[in-house]
Amino acid sequence: MARDIRKTGKPARTKTKLKSAHHRAFPEALRNFDSLPNSANVRQPVVEALCGFSSATVWRRVNDGGLPRPHKLSDRVTAWNVGELRGALARHRGQ
Repeated sequence: MARDIRKTGKPARTKTKLKSAHHRAFPEALRNFDSLPNSANVRQPVVEALCGFSSATVWRRVNDGGLPRPHKLSDRVTAWNVGELRGALARHRGQ
């Protein structure tokens, strides 16, 4: 087995990407999106996965009117209303 020894004489470390609890939690909301009531709220990772957009594209679409504006639920929590998202997605699919 070959080892990559750098100038330090130590084997090279492989970088592993750790997923935070925030990123692990969104698939559950995404899986249940169709059963959520219109009054429910979802966070940005769900919107990104639902639309297939990056974070920057989500905000571009909000600014150009393609997605509804999120609601500020508290100082550190911003979320989108499910009913408003469904309406925007339906309008997009209807074009």
